Amino acid sequence: MKVQGTDMILPLLVLVIIGTVWGLDNGLARTPPMGWMSWQRFRCITDCENEPKNCISEQLYKDMADRLVSDGYAAVGYEYVNIDDCWMAKERDANDRLQADPKRFPNGIKALADYVHGKGLKLGIYEDFGTHTCGGYPGSKFYMQLDAETFASWGIDSLKLDGCYTETADIPIGYPIMEQFLNLTGRPILYSCSWPAYLQKPTYQAIAKSCNIWRNYGDIQDSWGSVESIINFYGKDSGNFSSVAGPGNFNDPDMLIIGNFGLSYNQQRVQMAMWSIMAAPLLMSNDLRNIRKESKDLLQNKGAISINQDPLGIQGRLIHTAGKIQVWNKPITPQGNFAFAILNFGDGGPGSLISVKGATLGLVDDRGYNITDAFTGEYRAAVKPNSYFNLTVVPSGVFLGKAYLLK
Repeated sequence: MKVQGTDMILPLLVLVIIGTVWGLDNGLARTPPMGWMSWQRFRCITDCENEPKNCISEQLYKDMADRLVSDGYAAVGYEYVNIDDCWMAKERDANDRLQADPKRFPNGIKALADYVHGKGLKLGIYEDFGTHTCGGYPGSKFYMQLDAETFASWGIDSLKLDGCYTETADIPIGYPIMEQFLNLTGRPILYSCSWPAYLQKPTYQAIAKSCNIWRNYGDIQDSWGSVESIINFYGKDSGNFSSVAGPGNFNDPDMLIIGNFGLSYNQQRVQMAMWSIMAAPLLMSNDLRNIRKESKDLLQNKGAISINQDPLGIQGRLIHTAGKIQVWNKPITPQGNFAFAILNFGDGGPGSLISVKGATLGLVDDRGYNITDAFTGEYRAAVKPNSYFNLTVVPSGVFLGKAYLLK
């Protein structure tokens, strides 16, 4: 039996050797990318006759591009409109090139890219390293150079490369190869990898050399349990993956589900706060045509976004746990300042009365700090390493703070 992918190994190895010299050099993702992605909210809906507003089609992406601009999202940094799985025809064309489903994308991807660019935005697309996408559409295995050239010719600005239908042994070889083929196009294309999500013990240093962002956990679902599990995974930081995050390279805990159905308002605040602390890509997956004002305001909160987009690009870490309470800390500019989150995973009661030392928050400079609420900008307290910060955090709630070093 032929082992899938073995006849590509030797040419791939040659390019990997070249890649050790070149490396990822696209100048992108100096801060975590921001935008919108279709998957969580719209999945693989292809029945445009019965679900014209929800099906994966050029109209859906045009609608979201329109809303990013008209409703103020683009003004605060959301710039990518990302197509996910199920956009393709089931077969490549006569020249082996990928093609969009002709009924759902009658004008083709190039025309859609032109439309999105005309709004001052960027267009992302989805493919898979394997022989098929997770949804069963044509994959890029054995076609990576052709596909990279096709995406560049369409004006694509971001590629999400999934990892279904392939041998896991090929993954650490194949993902850097697509990076090289993207570089060779001459077009800056942000590279989103699912590389570590398909391996038990990924080598994050290698991943960071080839990818701008990378998924390292399962798909987010529209539920508090899903959000909680992702936060706890990042808190454990197995393999010290936080250490490789920085300008150009970020861990991706998956999409923002704020504005959907599964989270209470306080739980939505938790996701926005924690994705900001974790220096995560802020890729919304919701229906921007129908979203509550309080959810929209959270997604556009400038205090939280400023933490996420801090130019240091440092991924925040869990530094203290006491029962259901977690404390996270993230250095921000100017040097000596911090963002922090106090998270309550409790599931009942009126809220937890918390009295926490400045040092426990990671605030160790004896000059002390002024603390403000990052969501509201409200001044809360002056704290030194051995003094206490007192507050109440409700169940499934969070306090997101900024600590400014006193001069």
